[in-house]
Formats: sequence, C-alpha cells, structure tokens
Amino acid sequence: MADGAGRIDGPVRGRSVRFRLLAIALLPMLVILPLLLGVAIYRWNTRFDATLISKVNGDLTIAHQYLARILEKTGVQIRGLSLSFRFREVEERETISAVETLLEQSRKEMGLDFLYLMDAGGKIIASSPALEGAPRADWPIITSALSGESPSTGIDIFTNDELATISPALAQRARLDLVPTPNAVPTDRSTETHGMVVHAASRATAPGGGPAALVGGILLNQNLEFIDTINDLVYRAASLPEGSQGTATLFLDDVRISTNVRLFEGRRALGTRVSAAVRSAVMGEGRTWLDSAFVVNDWYISAYEPLVDTYGKRVGMLYVGFLQKPFNDAKLETILIIALAFIAITAASVPIFLRWAQSIFMPLERVTATIGEVESGNLSARTKLPASGDEIGRVAVHLDTLLDQIQERDRQLREWNEELNARVRERTRDLELANLKLEATTKQLIMSEKLAAIGEITAGVAHEINNPIAVMQGNLDVIRSVIGADTEKAKVEFRLVDEQIYRISQIVTKLLQFARPEEYAGYVERHAPGSVVADCLPLVQHLLNKTEISVAREDRASRLVLMNRTELQQVVINLIVNAIHAMPDGGTLTLRSFDADRDDNPGISIDVADTGIGMSTDVLDKVFDPFFTTKRRDGTGLGLSISQTLVKRQRGQITVESQIGSGSTFRVWLPEAS
Repeated sequence: MADGAGRIDGPVRGRSVRFRLLAIALLPMLVILPLLLGVAIYRWNTRFDATLISKVNGDLTIAHQYLARILEKTGVQIRGLSLSFRFREVEERETISAVETLLEQSRKEMGLDFLYLMDAGGKIIASSPALEGAPRADWPIITSALSGESPSTGIDIFTNDELATISPALAQRARLDLVPTPNAVPTDRSTETHGMVVHAASRATAPGGGPAALVGGILLNQNLEFIDTINDLVYRAASLPEGSQGTATLFLDDVRISTNVRLFEGRRALGTRVSAAVRSAVMGEGRTWLDSAFVVNDWYISAYEPLVDTYGKRVGMLYVGFLQKPFNDAKLETILIIALAFIAITAASVPIFLRWAQSIFMPLERVTATIGEVESGNLSARTKLPASGDEIGRVAVHLDTLLDQIQERDRQLREWNEELNARVRERTRDLELANLKLEATTKQLIMSEKLAAIGEITAGVAHEINNPIAVMQGNLDVIRSVIGADTEKAKVEFRLVDEQIYRISQIVTKLLQFARPEEYAGYVERHAPGSVVADCLPLVQHLLNKTEISVAREDRASRLVLMNRTELQQVVINLIVNAIHAMPDGGTLTLRSFDADRDDNPGISIDVADTGIGMSTDVLDKVFDPFFTTKRRDGTGLGLSISQTLVKRQRGQITVESQIGSGSTFRVWLPEAS
C-alpha cells in the first residue's frame, strides 16, 4: 500500500534494502578497516616486541663476549707469565722470596685476586697473597695444566672455606646476606657464602726442574668494576630511549652477587634472587631466557644465559636487560594516536556515505518490496515507478516488463507441467512393471544356465571318471583271481587300492549330488551337521591345495537337522568357497557346529569363519542381494542369495559378522529336527 511519499510497506526493517545498503556502505569503514588496523597494530606490536628481544639478545652477546674475553685474557696472562724469561730466571737463580715478589707484582699488574705456584704433589711453592692454608689441588684446570695440556681457563665455585684458605678477605667479600625476593624459589638460607671465580692455570717448572702449575683467579662476587664495565659496553650513552635504563647482573645460582640493579637509591640489589620461572628455564633446563621478566622492583626486557663451571655443571647466570616501561608507554601512545585518528576520519566520512546512500534507498526499497510480493505468489505486483534517467529507474521499468513476461510464462508452464506429470506417471508405472519382469526373468535365466552348464560338465566328468574306475576295479578282481593264494601277500595293498577307488566313487557321487540337486532333492532327512561338513571338505580340497589355508574344525552339535542333504551341502560349500576366496594370501578356515537356540526355538548353528580381508558396512548391507558380487568377472552374485533361500525354506536363517582386515564369520542356524 503506497503512502504519501510514494513508498510502500516492505519486508522487515532488519532485512530491508536500506539496511543492506547501509551495511555495504559502512562495512569497510566500521568493520573491515578496524579489523585491518587491529591486525596491523598486532603485527606491529609483535615486530616491535621481536625487535626488543633481538636487541637484548645482541646485548647479551656483547656481555658474553666480554666475559669470554676476561676468561681468555686471564689464561693468556698466566700462560705468558709461566713462559716469560723473567719468571724462569727468578725461578732458577733466586730464592723463593724472589719468586713470591714476582708473583705479587704480576698479580697486581694482571688485576688478579690470587696467584700461586703449586708443584705436582699439591704443595704451594710461592703465592700472592700469602695463603692461609693449602688450597685444593684437584681442580680440573690444575689437573689439565699439570698433565701438560694447553692452559685452561674457566669459572669455578669456591666454598667459603676454600676462599678463606686463599685469603680471609676473599671469603669476607664473597659473603652476602640474602634479601627476601617475591616470586623467588623458597629457601631456608639467609646468607650466600660461595664465591664465583675466574680460574686459570698453566704448566710451569718448579725450582729443581719438576712440573708445577701456575694458578690464578679473580673473585666475581661484589666485583662492581667487572659488572659496571659490562653495563658500559652494552648500554652506552644514547643507546636506549629517555627514561629507560640498562642493567647487568652476575648470578651465583639464583643470587645476585654482582649487579648494577638498584634495590633503592644508593644501594645495589646484591643478595636479591631471580624469579622461580627464570631459574627453572635457565638453571634447570639450560635455556637462554629472552623475554620480559620482573627484576627486583620493575619489569625489564631481559636476557639470561647459564654459566657453566669447569666440571660442566650450570652454576650461575649472566644477565643484561633494560627497563620495559618507556617502550610500553611509546607503544600505548602510538596506538592511542592511531585510534583517535581513525575515530576522527570515521566521524567525518560516515555522514557523507549516508547522504550518498539515501538517494538510492527509496527506489531500491520499492523494487525490493515488489520482488517480495512476487516471491510470495502475487505475480501481478509491479513497482510502478516513473521512468528516470538513472540506472535504478531503468532497472525498475525493465523489472515490470519482465514480470509481465514471467506471469505469462508461468501460466503456460503450469499447463505444460500438468500434462507432463500425467505422462510421466503413466510411463513410470509401465517401466516399473517391465523392470520387475526383466529382473525375475534374468534371475531365472542365469540360474538355469549356470546349473545346466555345471550339470552338463559334472555329468561328463563323472562319466569319464566312472569308466576308468570300472576298468580299474575289474582288472583288480582279475589280478586277485590270477594270483590266487598269493593274494594274502599283498592284502594290505589291495585293501588300500579298494578304499581309494571307493573314495573316488564317493567323490563323484557327491559332485553329482551338488551339481544336479533336482535329481536328489525332493526329500528331506535328518542329518548330523558335523557329517555334512565332513562330506563337503573333499569337494573343496582342490581349492585348499592351491592355498596356504589351514582348516580348524569344532563339532559340538548333539542335535540333528531336517533338511535335504544336497541343499545343505550346497549352502556349506558356497560359504567355504567364499571364505577361501577371501584369504588369497592364506589364513585359517574355521568350521564349527554347535547347539543353539533362537527365539526360544532349539536348533543348531554352523559357523564358517575366515581370517581374510573382511567386508565393509556397505558390502554387508548388500551381501545377500541377488546379483551382488565383489568378485567382478568371477562371480554371478547368486551364491549367497540361493543359500539364503534354501535356508529360509527350512525356517532357518543366515547371518554374517565382518570387519575390514579381521575376517568374516557366516552363521547358518537351522531348527532342530522334530
């Protein structure tokens, strides 16, 4: 119904052309563009974080190289001293006090905390400073130096007693009170007393010519010069944005023993501990940590790597990192600027889009309403819009013309459809009747031709076999009469020949019974199922001989069945042959007979089971259908159908269970003979 503005009521507003056009106009601006911005910001944020991780990884590489250089430099210095002319001259010509004086001078020049000369027996020849006791002689680097190998340098962990043996001052410097740290691994310790030492040794010659080791070391606990040098190398001036701060730390296990991280203004965070998560990853798993981490009192972009002593054991960590907050603030500021810019652009653009869309709302809604009426069955509905020069006006005029044509075509199609439906129904009935007759005739023809061919071939074979059997039996009797009394000498042999001739005769008789059931059928008799199964095996023995199939039998049936013997044999043989075909690579054929009740009716069951390829669900649904076969050219698809017919005639039933790859089991159930 048209209103004063020339509009008509259309579909529900939520599905109208107006809202669809608005969606098309605003979707890119309000949905797609925000999604693209979101994805871009996410990707930028990910790349930004990756850049920070890459930077802190590079910082860690610089710190690692500096520590490696300290280790290398210490080893080279001690090696150079042990090979120097001055050391050998003092060692060979002067007193032990002169050696100690040289060691004192060299220790200060090299910046070592201790330097001593030890003979192969572990005795201290000379030292600087004077040792308070006898240090350990079984360190790997000392053992390596004494054995003549290249000089070695590494990190070793000294107990407080071992440090006190060298110098009480070193033992005191290594002692740190532990500061309670949130998120750290719980501990009962209150003090860290071990010392981390840069340990180096080189082979030397003792006075008198014996082997000796020149051993030196630097205690890293509270070695602020060492850690500040790393920090200055990694985080030079202007290497970080304003507000950020670079830090470096050396850990013994999870305790900060040398750091420039501040616990509060004026005090370094010595004695604080790393978080449990970082300790587990670095010390526990041996991984390098490259991620954010909470360091003492703030979040830092952090890099931790494990430190390994000369025994190959993880004993500490090297850390570098920088304050994360300035970078987070910069990211947040950037995101806010992008969001505000998007809101401003959207606020300016949306009204323009709405004005443009409004000029096409009215005619499109009219067209949409007309199409809706036509879809509901009102073929006489029209837009009735006046012709205009724009595309929408031309579409409306064409739509009205097309609707006129469609209405006329619809009338004609309905008439033709009724006539065609009547003809189709008539032809369908005729075709169904013809198909039923053809199917029945085809089944009878195939079955008749197959049985006739088998009967003809079997009769010919039986005739050809019976003639030689008769000749053999007659000649055997002639031989007995000619030999006379000497027959007793070959009594066993004659008996065996008689038995085999009789066996051949029985096989031929059973073959004829199977091939021409109509000559033997027509009467039923009681049978023990086990004997029927036994009679079937000779008829399929030639198939079994061609395969690697073993036969297992289990005859437990005590009841008899009432059925024509030939027909029952036909059913069993067909199931056995199918089982043999299902095991082309060999397997086990199991034949069972046992008493079984079904629906409170006593009876017996005959199972024919194989371990062959099995059948799918689709095949199981069709396996008893006439003409259905999986043997392609080798079968007609009537065997199981005929078997089912013969069994049902005796009020029995055939069922099958199968699974792909696990074989199949066919079960023939027959009622007990009354």
